[in-house]
Amino acid sequence: MQRNKIKVIGGGLAGSEAAWQVAEAGCQVELYEMRPEVKTPAHRTSDCAEVVCSNSFGSKLEDRSTGVLLHEMRSMNSHLVQMAEKYQVPAGGALAVDREAFSSAVTHSLEAHPNITLIRTEVKEVPEEGITVIASGPLTSDALAESIGQITGEDYLYFYDALAPIVERDSIDDRIAFAASRYERDSGEGDYINCPFTEEEYNQFIDALVAAESIPLKEFEQESDQYFEGCLPVEVMASRGRETLAYGPMRPVGLIDPRTDKRPHAVVQLRKDNAAGTLYNLVGFQTNIKWGQQEEVLRMIPGLGTAHFIRFGQMHRNTFINSPTQLSPTMQSRKRPNLFFAGQITGMEGYLGNVASGLLAGINAARLSQGLELIELPPLTMLGALSHYITSAEPEHFQPMKANFGLMPDLPEKVRGKRNRMAAHAKRSRKALEDWMAAGEANQFE
Repeated sequence: MQRNKIKVIGGGLAGSEAAWQVAEAGCQVELYEMRPEVKTPAHRTSDCAEVVCSNSFGSKLEDRSTGVLLHEMRSMNSHLVQMAEKYQVPAGGALAVDREAFSSAVTHSLEAHPNITLIRTEVKEVPEEGITVIASGPLTSDALAESIGQITGEDYLYFYDALAPIVERDSIDDRIAFAASRYERDSGEGDYINCPFTEEEYNQFIDALVAAESIPLKEFEQESDQYFEGCLPVEVMASRGRETLAYGPMRPVGLIDPRTDKRPHAVVQLRKDNAAGTLYNLVGFQTNIKWGQQEEVLRMIPGLGTAHFIRFGQMHRNTFINSPTQLSPTMQSRKRPNLFFAGQITGMEGYLGNVASGLLAGINAARLSQGLELIELPPLTMLGALSHYITSAEPEHFQPMKANFGLMPDLPEKVRGKRNRMAAHAKRSRKALEDWMAAGEANQFE
């Protein structure tokens, strides 16, 4: 195999991680990012690794699925995990980042790496020669999508994703909203700002949500019933039942309103969006309501009556390939061995999952260039379970998937209690990773 420069197309989370892993393996890499030459409906900056939906990478607790994946990626020297932990903001048990500081730092590190050349231009066709990692994301340009389609030989799948609103901290009414973490068990420092609802306020809010008009999805031919269940717009959840939100993102469990010394009927939580604490995002409050009506509805949230919204929610289309028919667990294309895929375009969901797929694709692209055997993580690890799932699921019903313990093989013995089962899965997964690395399968991580 010729050791030409490896091309990585897409400077998002997966592409940035893939480029770094290729470069760290001693290979030259050209990282292509179309912004700012070509804009997208979701991005606000031209920085690499920009996080657009939420600023949280998920739970960092060791007995949670994302915590297990986080441990694996840290063990495998993930660059973006190191940067996320460096630029994290208080979020209880979650790993949340200062959105702008994180992406800016990642961009500067990529530009400074001697083996990486960052090229700001749109790639319209998949290169035929050399090794390429496609990490163009769910907002792949039309031209590149057509080129990928010619290789995969089938139509794309898709779902709709939505962004949550962001408000200025100083515009939140502290006479109503209060700072606290659930049960104060995460840090005891009140990492979240909570907007409490009475039952009457909640019912009025739900009525307004259901009645509000959403932005029409004209370019998608009105096929608006295909959402990613892990990131549903709040108005869609509200339409499924009056108490759906109260048992979902608005659940008040573990919170006491200091004005009443009682648990509120429901609550909207806000989390820091930057380290300075000047911006907060509405946790789990993705929405696609028309902006004028959206502002009216959001001001019904207690404590946000006079809030200054820096960004309103919006929806965009996420495109992905049918990975079970296209990829091996190494992220390598079955049809073209010199081609790898990474990120949301593979159907691997969640920020950590995106980064993890980029890590795996980048490592294997470099190993292919060096004539080494490609690595495949054991299915008892979270990354192994994820990569095996997206490449072996039923193609006809394939849907994007986040890290979760349900992807892993059953425990050998029955364990009572959900927390105990999660802890058992996490312990077994750590052992599987340790054994795999000790066996020399991943000596480049030592």
